Order: sequence, then C-alpha cells, then structure tokens
Amino acid sequence: MFTGIVTDVGEVLELEQRGDLRARIATSYDVTGIDIGASIACDGVCLTVIAKGSEPRNWFDVEISAETVSKTNIGRNGWWTGKKLNLERALKVGDELGGHIVSGHVDGVAEIVSLADEGDSTRFTFRAPESLAKFIASKGSVALNGTSLTVNEVSGREFGVNIIPHTKQVTNWGQAKAGDPVNLEIDTLARYVARLQEWN
Repeated sequence: MFTGIVTDVGEVLELEQRGDLRARIATSYDVTGIDIGASIACDGVCLTVIAKGSEPRNWFDVEISAETVSKTNIGRNGWWTGKKLNLERALKVGDELGGHIVSGHVDGVAEIVSLADEGDSTRFTFRAPESLAKFIASKGSVALNGTSLTVNEVSGREFGVNIIPHTKQVTNWGQAKAGDPVNLEIDTLARYVARLQEWN
C-alpha cells in the first residue's frame, strides 16, 4: 500500500529481457534498509525487490511480468535506460497519509494531451482509456506515474490536473511532454462504488 507521495526519483540503469523483464534501478534510498521481497512503487507500479547493491551507487533489481508490461507504460516505450522514475516505498503503520490510498496496481495507460503554464503551476490535460474514464471525477483523486493528484475537471475521456513547482522538482513531472504514456490508477473508492452499483 502506498500514498502517492513520491519520496525519490530513481533512474533505470539496465533493462534485460529474460523469462520476465528485469530492471536495475538507481536510488538515493539507503539500500541496507530495504529487504529482499520489499515492495517499491516505480512510476506507480508496485514491484518486488529481488536484489540490491551499492556499487557504483545504490540500486535495486525488480522482475516485471509480461502481464505488468502489457498493462502499464513499460510496454509502450515508457521505460528505457536513463529513464527517471518516481519511487515510493511501501506505507508503514504510523506513517503520514499525505496523498490518498494507492495500491500500485495500475489500471491502464493514459496519455498527456497538452501542457500549459498557469501562474507558477502547469496544467496537464490527460486522455484516459475509455473503460476508465467513468471512474475519474472532478475534485477526485488519481495516481499518475505514482503521484497522488487532484482532478480539476473532466470532459469525456479527458481530464486536467495542475502540478505545482514543488511537485515538478521532486518527481519526474518536470520532464514530461505531450504524447507521453502515463500509468493511471483510479481511486480505490471509485472502483468499489462502481462495483456495488453493478449489483443493484
């Protein structure tokens, strides 16, 4: 379980296709405090640490199944060597819940339609997959590339969010551009409300 509050920006050091895709990710986290088997959200994808090290800098390895690759931006040229990733370690009991409850189970891939400066912030417009658009509501929460964000407005499949300068500085959002594929996780509450309505 995560909060959507990014605590590090990592970098993809290596990608290797074995039976599954294996990725080595550089981090500023103290890897001595990361257990093998721990979960880390990488651009919003909950992945399991299978190896770690500190030479030449701190890193951890993850294996990514074909299913995960197909359902996330990883399979849409979203990851490459040198790619910056939003990282968040799993929530611990007693941690501050500053964003919203995020599972790290990506629902689909949205696309950045446009960016426009509004004051010091940047207004991003995204296009959601048709099957997920109904779960996105104005003033509701979404996780985009692992970042908890508030939806400003919704129009059909498109929705907008404002990203403040601080968020752009401490995440990979400062490097985003129109056309980029983005991992989208809808709000858990919206998912359960929709499921309950199906039973009525």
